[in-house]
Amino acid sequence: MRFTQDLSSNVNVIRGYGRGYPRGELRINDKLFQQSLILSSTTIQPEPALTEVAGLNDAHVAYILGLKPEVVLLGTGQRQVFPNASVGARFLQVGVGFEVMDTGAACRTFNVLVGEQRQVVALLLL
Repeated sequence: MRFTQDLSSNVNVIRGYGRGYPRGELRINDKLFQQSLILSSTTIQPEPALTEVAGLNDAHVAYILGLKPEVVLLGTGQRQVFPNASVGARFLQVGVGFEVMDTGAACRTFNVLVGEQRQVVALLLL
């Protein structure tokens, strides 16, 4: 699947998401990633050890909250998989929206929200 939304060159935009070897791949701006990552409009943080929702921990949540998001998108791979309820509760306790969806939907939603100049952070699992 290809995305073609054109934004400022200093803003991260997901240009593509698809099946690659071994789990999948993301194209952000002009760079290809084949591992999970945390993404904001200005930050890309690879998370190669994070391959499933069960691996999400307090350190990931703290890093994401440090980016000061309005909303957090959790892309869980090819299928929507909900994390432990305590993960979502941590975001809601500080007034940050939290949405769980498959990674393709999270990519599309991220681009829309970045295009609206919203403070969004996506944790995208491959």
